[in-house]
Amino acid sequence: MIEFKDVSLVYPNGTQGLKNVNLTINPGEFVVIVGLSGAGKSTLIRSMNRLVTPTSGELLIENQNILNYRSRQLRQLRTKVGMIFQNYNLVKRSSVMKNVISGRLGHTGTLRSLLNLYPKEDLALAYRSLQRVNISEKVYQRADQLSGGQQQRVAIARVLTQQPNIILADEPVASLDPPTSHQVMTYLRKVNKEDKITTIVNLHFIDMAMEYADRIIGMRAGEVVFDGPASEVSEQTFEEIYGRKIREDDLVGGPEDE
Repeated sequence: MIEFKDVSLVYPNGTQGLKNVNLTINPGEFVVIVGLSGAGKSTLIRSMNRLVTPTSGELLIENQNILNYRSRQLRQLRTKVGMIFQNYNLVKRSSVMKNVISGRLGHTGTLRSLLNLYPKEDLALAYRSLQRVNISEKVYQRADQLSGGQQQRVAIARVLTQQPNIILADEPVASLDPPTSHQVMTYLRKVNKEDKITTIVNLHFIDMAMEYADRIIGMRAGEVVFDGPASEVSEQTFEEIYGRKIREDDLVGGPEDE
């Protein structure tokens, strides 16, 4: 479903974000990308919906090279590829329902959504999505009245309402405490298994990566330095990916996160 062929990205300032990346991600996989800050994890994920654009190579999604896409094709791509951000990216002053129903934007069109003219089935889908992440009781609350973990669950519900083929999650638990982090990862994993949505998650915490991933991809300095099943990963693997010893703050239960 997703294929990187010799993909590189050099930023205008000369920084190499990605370097000769070759990867195939299969439909329905739950993939976790690990690496230190600046390793290229975010660049890799954001290239899949063209929030950043690689400078060479081919990036195929469903056998189409998305690096050639222009505005209309990009809009269609972003309807099929949902994104969850570290800082939730909710409209804070809007209700939970308004945030979740905005997942239909790519299907409904801007004018109808501005006028709140969503079909009944879209509203029903949005409500079901909230039920799936156990937050439907907050449907009329403003997003800024929710805790961080609740906001991230609303963000997952919004992506579900979009009905994508692929979910990208860029450090979705970086701002959350350990119990809430596990809750968010459990919902992402559940959605992946129930809906068979290919899910690609950036994580810093190695214990979480090992617990939730089917497959782990390790990055360092824009390159893929490890790619294999989570079952084959050890502490030593992470030390090789990170190029240093594992520290307590690399674990979700580490002192910095309590």
